[in-house]
Amino acid sequence: MIRAYKFRLRPTARQAQALAEMLRDHRSLYNGALQERRDAYRHPSRTHIKYGDQSAQLKEIRTFDPEHQGHWSFSSQQATLRRLDKAFQAFFRRVRKGKKAGYPRFRGAGHFDTVVFPKDGDGCRWDSTPHDRQTRVRFQGVGHVRVHQHRKVKGRVKTVSVKREDKRWYVVLACDEVPTEPLDATGNIVGIDMGTVHFFTDSNGRHAENPRFLQATANALADAQRHLDSFPKRTRQRSKKHRAAARKVAKLHAKVRRQRLDHHHKASNALIRDNDVIVHERLNIADMTRAPKPKPDPANEGAFLPNKAAAKAGLNRIILDAGWGQFLRILANKAESAGRLLIPVDARNTSRTCPTCGHVSKENRVTQAKFACVSCGFFANADHVGARNIVNRAGLALREAA
Repeated sequence: MIRAYKFRLRPTARQAQALAEMLRDHRSLYNGALQERRDAYRHPSRTHIKYGDQSAQLKEIRTFDPEHQGHWSFSSQQATLRRLDKAFQAFFRRVRKGKKAGYPRFRGAGHFDTVVFPKDGDGCRWDSTPHDRQTRVRFQGVGHVRVHQHRKVKGRVKTVSVKREDKRWYVVLACDEVPTEPLDATGNIVGIDMGTVHFFTDSNGRHAENPRFLQATANALADAQRHLDSFPKRTRQRSKKHRAAARKVAKLHAKVRRQRLDHHHKASNALIRDNDVIVHERLNIADMTRAPKPKPDPANEGAFLPNKAAAKAGLNRIILDAGWGQFLRILANKAESAGRLLIPVDARNTSRTCPTCGHVSKENRVTQAKFACVSCGFFANADHVGARNIVNRAGLALREAA
């Protein structure tokens, strides 16, 4: 298996300054490479520059600027150029498919926070002081940085990344050959129906509460955002108060993100520990949270009919606050590690199908929370009915896979 481990770094003041300079120089390399591609394509010859062309120039760049570009790892700079190349590949792929293109942008000081070292031992070294009880990681040009290692790293370290989040620094390890740790069999199978009122409801009728972390922080976040909006959006140099306002907004978002991640890990751990097979809906969250299209008014040219965009925006906010996609990814990773079986099934009509007689009708769903079959009279909670139908579809999914 392939797994990622994320640990907090505890750099000294001098090491933190060196890490910030490393990010700044890699961002400068990224923006310079992007500018070169733009200028080459705008030339009458319409020249396309690729990763190989820019990687071949690195040696000259490092020789020309030894105090900045020449100070850092060569392989990490190649990874930064690959990052730009992937952005252009994704841009051209979207253009071919007729989607919104999204041309690669220049990265500002607050929008380039990660440097990747493609190989452990090339410009970086994980556990660089094995003789010491305190774990450290060594980065070229920075030194041995102390790591708050809260769990054991398993497998073989392939790549090492250093990441900045607000004023915190983290190291992210990508490891392969990570052994599985199968749990004892329980003999239980459960289906889960993701929701907005409840985070999910399982086929046994248990409701997992939806903490709604973003809604709990909404008032403080709105005040901080209004204060930030009082400063000019485009300025060459932010004032001290402007930077403090931006940090406060980022700090609140980071807190919500950490709370949501912690909740997802705990909820998925409980499901994995108690069940051998877990069945869930196959959800297309991007389509579910897409804004409704405008409805032109045929009677008045240039006018539009109501399309319930405000109500849909509120529902989208609740769905994204719940973080279903992140939860299902975490659940899949934990299931693979624990030797559990995770089965995604078709989500269509799971809340409209009667689990007793099989009758499918929109009228079965009386309200958002109540289900009443118009054929046999079965009455139950709508989310519980959806979870029962989801687990009933697991047998069909297993037969199709076999």
